[in-house]
Amino acid sequence: MTELQQPLSQLQETSEPLLDAQKMQFWLDKAVAWDQVDGAQALKDISRHFRGLTDFLHQVLAQISNTGSTAETMKELPFLGQILGRLCWNPYVTVGDTNRGLLLQCLLGLYSENPSNALERKANQWIRKVLYEYHLRVLKKMVKQHQENIEKTCCLKRSIDQRCSCDVILTTSEVFVPLLDCPEASPVICSLLQRPGTSFTDALSEDFLDALNSTDLRLAVDETALVSVWYHSLPRLEEAVLNLLESVTSTGSAPQNLEQQVAKTQLPKACAHHCSMFLVVNDIFRSILKQAEGNLAVQSVIQIFTRCFLKELKELQPRTAASLRAFFPQSPPSLLVPLLTLPSEMPQEAWKNHLEWLTASLQRLAEQEEEEEEEEEEGDSQSSRGHHNVFETWFLLVQCSHWVQVAGELLVTSEAEPCSPLLWLLTFYYHPTNRWHSTAALQEEAKEAWRHLRALSSASVRPLPTDHLQPLITLLSLKPQRPSAPLLTLSLMVYCAIFCQLPHSQSLEIFQTVVHAAGLLHEAACVLNSLQHRLDKGSCSSRDKVHVRIKKLQSTLTHMQAGVNSHTPHNRG
Repeated sequence: MTELQQPLSQLQETSEPLLDAQKMQFWLDKAVAWDQVDGAQALKDISRHFRGLTDFLHQVLAQISNTGSTAETMKELPFLGQILGRLCWNPYVTVGDTNRGLLLQCLLGLYSENPSNALERKANQWIRKVLYEYHLRVLKKMVKQHQENIEKTCCLKRSIDQRCSCDVILTTSEVFVPLLDCPEASPVICSLLQRPGTSFTDALSEDFLDALNSTDLRLAVDETALVSVWYHSLPRLEEAVLNLLESVTSTGSAPQNLEQQVAKTQLPKACAHHCSMFLVVNDIFRSILKQAEGNLAVQSVIQIFTRCFLKELKELQPRTAASLRAFFPQSPPSLLVPLLTLPSEMPQEAWKNHLEWLTASLQRLAEQEEEEEEEEEEGDSQSSRGHHNVFETWFLLVQCSHWVQVAGELLVTSEAEPCSPLLWLLTFYYHPTNRWHSTAALQEEAKEAWRHLRALSSASVRPLPTDHLQPLITLLSLKPQRPSAPLLTLSLMVYCAIFCQLPHSQSLEIFQTVVHAAGLLHEAACVLNSLQHRLDKGSCSSRDKVHVRIKKLQSTLTHMQAGVNSHTPHNRG
């Protein structure tokens, strides 16, 4: 039997008279007065009546226990709700364990498990509110105390790379395991996550770390603390990247919205401040890209993430930002700055020469890979470096795909021949290795597609010549053994539809006919959206005309997709 229960049982065994209206009025007047006078006067009067108040609460509790229902209790004890309500929020009354415990027992005694009337339902609602607000105040007070203890003992103003391991951290982390997703506990959780230390597991409890990996911390911690979690916990960083990829690829967001989504995650900003985090994120992108060859949605996420990251990196002071080489250690140094440079950062007249230089550099790497493949066939085991260099260069090109789009634009708008270097760059982007067939065959396929597109673009007769339409449709047909094969031809066709000199109605007819026959509506929309996003950044010579064409092409694709969906039979279980 507890200390609080003993007086109650003793009261129940005696014949002490119950509370009367006069006594209830007395304690209501006291409760009101204590609320209205200043702290010193209230404390003095409460101290004088402390024992009497305790006896009164014991009597109230006994009366509640001896009464059949809450409604009956409220009739027998007038003003009870007002008295308890005022006393619960008076810190001088609740400072002691005895009176605080008696008040809570009174509230619980008045709560009806099965309310039978409006009065009891209203009482239940009021009690829940009081207990919730009381719990909230207690929680905030506890959070404040723990926060002060952490700041005193662990010197949070020190560097993130300095260690701080102490019993206070361990104890606090154990206490706050159930509160990880509680917003009110955010200050303490943030302090625990931002504490100095090179190892995240130095002092935090195992239960805290386990809970950390299963909680949506975005609800409970601020940006700095979330970055600290990523910095110290590889599983949480991997989870954040994979969640980003999953969310944006499943919803099919437009690039403009996608950029907002990516920036909102704080991942690009965190990576700009912590080079090691960027290296991990890039490794995750590499792995995903190898598994999702030809997935335009995945490539779009990587491209926009890189753009957001470079923007954040540029905003850092030069003395605080690591060098580009540190962020891209596996990329060929000679290609790093040329590829990361945005088209808008140089005159349009320089684009062609810039692309020709990039293409020549990439061709040298590809030729080196071919030579090493020949050496490998001859039994030389020292032939993996070329494969690595080519892949890393292609990966960087995926991150900086703006130059691929510029190559497609110049291929259509440039009247000068030959177009082979630009076609080679586009072919390399969509087919970076000889995995499926030879480079020569790929180049011939690209040239064939381009020849048919140029012929259609210059055709003045109607209907459109089938000797050029049908080969394009064939090239766009999906091939299971070459999943990314149609994407090059599709991109060339999109560039022609947007940048060619044909009347828009004619280019739209070609686009609509070929895309519909090939069944690549989603892929065409991805290419269009990505190109629109790049043009929105100011890298186009005929902005207004091009944007009008893009909008009409997007509208056409939307209507085509709606038509396909309306003719698709619904599954019936």
